[in-house]
Amino acid sequence: MANYIIPIFIILVLIYSLIKKINAYDCFVTGAREAVDLCINTFAYLVAIFAVVELLSISGISSFLTSLAAPVFKFLGIPAELTEFLVLRPFTGSGSIAMLSNLISLYGADSYIVKCACTIMSCTETTFYVVAVYFSTTKIKKLRYTIPVCLLSAFIGAVIACAVCTIL
Repeated sequence: MANYIIPIFIILVLIYSLIKKINAYDCFVTGAREAVDLCINTFAYLVAIFAVVELLSISGISSFLTSLAAPVFKFLGIPAELTEFLVLRPFTGSGSIAMLSNLISLYGADSYIVKCACTIMSCTETTFYVVAVYFSTTKIKKLRYTIPVCLLSAFIGAVIACAVCTIL
């Protein structure tokens, strides 16, 4: 059944466009053109985010932030082994997945640490990546409270995720 979902969706869109008398091909071409423009416009922002992530890692700033945050996280019930994971999560999704894979191989899939990491992974977002992409496309330059609120909500989500894993 899963193999038929996309073809059925395409057929339903075409039927809908026929009923509404909309030129589906022109809409598709316009959307594809806008997608290319979007990729070109967001490319610089994405390069900047990737450069920041790499610089944080190479310079040792992420290790420094990890050592500063570990006691606070431990006090809040987040395992110290997840500190670097939580520091890097707002910056990089693929780096978080790689770190999660490493945690799974080190501690085992059923360990408390990995359960917390998986739950944190699912309830947090790569804040800086998302902000770079969304705000670059909307041309909004004043972020004001966006990043602090996103980081605070991700942090609260991580604390709650570990609390839930403790209970379960």
